[in-house]
Amino acid sequence: MSAARSVYLTANVAILIFLIAPLAVIAIFALNPTPYIQFPPVGVTWRWFQKFWASPEFTNSLVLSLEVAFAVVVLSMAIGGAAAIGLERGRLPGARLVTALFLTPLMLPAILTGLAMFQLLLSFGIGRPVWALVLGHTVVAVPYVIRTTLAVLSEFDRRVEEAAAVLGATPTRVFAEVTLPLIRPGVFAGGVFAFITSFDQFPISLFLVTPGHETLPVVMFNYMKFDLDGTIAAASMVSILLAVGVVFIIDRLVGLRATVAI
Repeated sequence: MSAARSVYLTANVAILIFLIAPLAVIAIFALNPTPYIQFPPVGVTWRWFQKFWASPEFTNSLVLSLEVAFAVVVLSMAIGGAAAIGLERGRLPGARLVTALFLTPLMLPAILTGLAMFQLLLSFGIGRPVWALVLGHTVVAVPYVIRTTLAVLSEFDRRVEEAAAVLGATPTRVFAEVTLPLIRPGVFAGGVFAFITSFDQFPISLFLVTPGHETLPVVMFNYMKFDLDGTIAAASMVSILLAVGVVFIIDRLVGLRATVAI
């Protein structure tokens, strides 16, 4: 084995350990009987998961986070997919500038976006309804769908659509039966990022939630201010498992290889 290959493999293993190590620490903390991080663990217990599921505050926030995340996924896929098609095929003047504007939420700190939306809602006297929270999450989730869909569209063979049109398909049927199925991996991949971005979103949620209707990240933050035990680790494990579950669902729907290939 050459020295260059050895360095390459060592670097990849180090990166993998760096990424997995925090997850291992969280798992140990969540299953350890002691209310603090201890290594090696002294045993295995489900008490922290039981405490998590027995807490109305945690379960209600989990339900709210899921509801908001799924709403954000639907809105982001619809808005981002349509915007990507328009930017790629609309021949709009200044399309690159418009694309850059769509991506600005990724360039700005999320806390500034949350503060700006909070001030905007107060200026109009709207308050902080749940739909405003969904809107705030959608703002930072749409760019992911746009980028993944544009990546698919850039490799899209227009001759497939032309062939369908020549065979007598109407423009609507071409779009529904040819275009959408072919760009689906990009849209769904963006939907995965949208779900994770919304479900784990803290800075924007911190400004847009109301007492008694907080999302899971905000509840976890408030909990850590007064107590720190394995319940936090259990909540983190639930979040991680939900993210893995979403990826698994995408794999069953469109195929993970098709989604990652973009």
